[in-house]
Amino acid sequence: MAELVHVGKHCTVTTCKQLDFLPIVCNGCSQIFCKDHYSLDAHNCSQENFSKDGCTITSTDPTSYECTHPDCTNRELIPILCEHCNKHFCLSHRHQQEHSCVMLKEKEVPMAKTAELVKQITASHQAKGNVKKGIGKKSAKTAAKVALMKMKMHAVGDKGIPQVERIYFSVVLPRACCSEKNKTIFFSSNWSIGRCVDKVAEVMRLKNDNNIANAKKLRLFHPDTGESLAMDAKLASLLSGDVPLYSGGFVILEYVDNDCVVLNNVQDYL
Repeated sequence: MAELVHVGKHCTVTTCKQLDFLPIVCNGCSQIFCKDHYSLDAHNCSQENFSKDGCTITSTDPTSYECTHPDCTNRELIPILCEHCNKHFCLSHRHQQEHSCVMLKEKEVPMAKTAELVKQITASHQAKGNVKKGIGKKSAKTAAKVALMKMKMHAVGDKGIPQVERIYFSVVLPRACCSEKNKTIFFSSNWSIGRCVDKVAEVMRLKNDNNIANAKKLRLFHPDTGESLAMDAKLASLLSGDVPLYSGGFVILEYVDNDCVVLNNVQDYL
């Protein structure tokens, strides 16, 4: 405790002499007082620092600095200025958030707009009415990219297909014979649609009578137009054009007659 003897100053009032670690210097007489006697009336100030015309005579004596926070009465021996609003504060209120600084800018959440966009796209993609209402070409492509990231985690297919050739689809399965509604499968962009159909039939163990004349045929259909995809068309050629397929999007597989070129009520499959 002996080390603290020279810390702080005693109140000048004779009947007080309280040792104050944050002494207050009177602007009127330049004397040092405690918190109980710093007002002019409390120590019968001589006001010698004030001239007759009311101007204050500048004092070179050390002073304390009052916190400008409305609910605080603390003082500091050294000025603590907020570099944004240029006001004095105590140690407890020196940060912008703690004194509700008028210059404080709300911190933006990183990637907030991107996260909101992904949320909207995902919700739109899952909604059954998205095909019926029709979404723009750009929106459909973005939605497919979001779905593609999820598909890659659980898709099945030929492991020998190079990564750069893999095209992912959520294949909507025939309603009459499959307990699953759809299956995520990847194909090679160099395959024909006929080979893609054979691959789905193999993976899902579906009856495939495409080589029998009078039997029902397995065909792939476009999820937007309902048009039958030509069996000899190369998959890569269908990824561009006015109404392209998207890796990460849907295709519909169904048993139909050999002469069927358009699948009716395509919205009901999605």
